[in-house]
Amino acid sequence: MSSWLASEQPLCEAYQLALVDLDGVVYVGKLPIDYAASALIEAEQHGMNIEYTTNNSSRYQSVVAEQLQSFHLPVEPWQVITSSVVAARMVAHHVPQGSPVLAVGAPHLQEEVERAGLKLVHTIEEHPVAVIQGWYPEITWNELATAAFAVEQGASYFVTNRDLTIPREHGVAPGCGSLIQAVINATGVEPVDSAGKPGSAMYDEARGLVAEHQTQQYTTQGVEPIAIRQCLAVGDRLDTDIEAANRGGYDSLLVLTGVTDARMLMLAQPILRPTYVSRDLRGLLGAHHAVQRLDDGVSADGAQTGHSTERIWQCGRAIVRVSVHRLQAEVAPETREAYTSREALASTHAAFADGSDSIDNAGSMDNADSMGNTDGLDLLRAASQACWYELDHAQSAVLKGSALEEAVDHFVEQWYPNGRDLRNYE
Repeated sequence: MSSWLASEQPLCEAYQLALVDLDGVVYVGKLPIDYAASALIEAEQHGMNIEYTTNNSSRYQSVVAEQLQSFHLPVEPWQVITSSVVAARMVAHHVPQGSPVLAVGAPHLQEEVERAGLKLVHTIEEHPVAVIQGWYPEITWNELATAAFAVEQGASYFVTNRDLTIPREHGVAPGCGSLIQAVINATGVEPVDSAGKPGSAMYDEARGLVAEHQTQQYTTQGVEPIAIRQCLAVGDRLDTDIEAANRGGYDSLLVLTGVTDARMLMLAQPILRPTYVSRDLRGLLGAHHAVQRLDDGVSADGAQTGHSTERIWQCGRAIVRVSVHRLQAEVAPETREAYTSREALASTHAAFADGSDSIDNAGSMDNADSMGNTDGLDLLRAASQACWYELDHAQSAVLKGSALEEAVDHFVEQWYPNGRDLRNYE
């Protein structure tokens, strides 16, 4: 069963490398997200390496780096890992150096193919052994047809990402995945692999790029990639950033500055569950509480549990009771035997509503709120763990199916009425 991990150390000290998503984590469009830059700078000062990962295959690394530099982040282009970089390196692992490769996509993708030691070709008459399909606004029918013809003739088929849609200034437009489907429909052939998330190749290649850079900078001998267990994926989307981490065996930090809300987290399936959660990137700078089950004294992994009609979960001083038809939040006292009223917990929420925040403007996470939290999210951690247990133990669940969903809806309406805007409710 999935469960939150505890970390007594700040995450920036517990992990050597952060693999940080961009949109919804560091910025939204052209605008920086509050505290993101200062938190990343402080994390680096604690010794954490930072790599930035994006499914975008059309933007040059230097362009993305310039945007991050405008937020006062000390970023070099090599620290930006695009799906074009990963796709070209992925193909280079599958075919001999110098092999002819057809790249259907932006100039950035084509340049990465050559940088990876492959021969860039443009026609099927040049007999490509592999095809990489990406996305860019000027893509044409002829390019898609050429990709299909090459795949039909036996070329291995790779893609930069499988995002079905892409948000644009006028609305939602077809993404790379929609165009890939056109080639699949024509050929009946599925891609060998995708460079983008939710696959884990982007994280794997990022580790390799850090090792290559360290080798060039500091030694003439090869540097081994940072071990997966020392890497932390950071993102705002369960179905890309967090799923990619779980597929690759990486720990992950979900930040609530993007698309994920409380309901999505509480009802997440195992492949979509993060290791840690925080309001924003300041979560890299603090420790994270464990979740415990109180009704029979076992930990959050669910071992040796009974068939109780009530389950009780605690994180910090936040407690969630699971009983038939409902999830109930309470404040935990100093001992497990006594409980105070929900109104006491509501007073904590009111403090946040008045503008209080346990994290100061400098990014420090030393101060705890009246629930004993450092970030005000222990209630959400306990509630999510409670729901995950019910989802994973359907036969013995106290709440199951539509009853669980209704209980979650009521809980979210009560404690998180503004969806992703959790700041004023803990």
